[in-house]
Amino acid sequence: MTHPHIVLLDRIMAAAEASDASDLPDIYTPDAVIWHNHDDREQTVEQNARMLTRIGAWVDDLRYTDRRVTAYDTGAVQQHVLRGTRSSTGEQIALHACVVITVTDGRISRLDEYIDSAEGAKVAP
Repeated sequence: MTHPHIVLLDRIMAAAEASDASDLPDIYTPDAVIWHNHDDREQTVEQNARMLTRIGAWVDDLRYTDRRVTAYDTGAVQQHVLRGTRSSTGEQIALHACVVITVTDGRISRLDEYIDSAEGAKVAP
């Protein structure tokens, strides 16, 4: 059986790959915080949902590969590579990332995302 924290991460990846944020309110707590190391800013779930749906306009064939996940009592850590094709140039992208989630009452209350900023610049418009 798949650990419930890993299922939450599966759902986030499916939402990102489909550019469909409709599942996010059921994945995150209402007051969840999403933080990114590349800009040292916190986002609300609503702000993160807008970004997630926009990424589909920048990247074609978005998919997660090389996934490694470790779940523990209060959360999980996932390393992965986000791959796709940059829509504007046709360039293949690979964004190495690590996310650390904190789970409260079966939903993500905090997600910290660590990416290589040089790789991240290739993804953004």
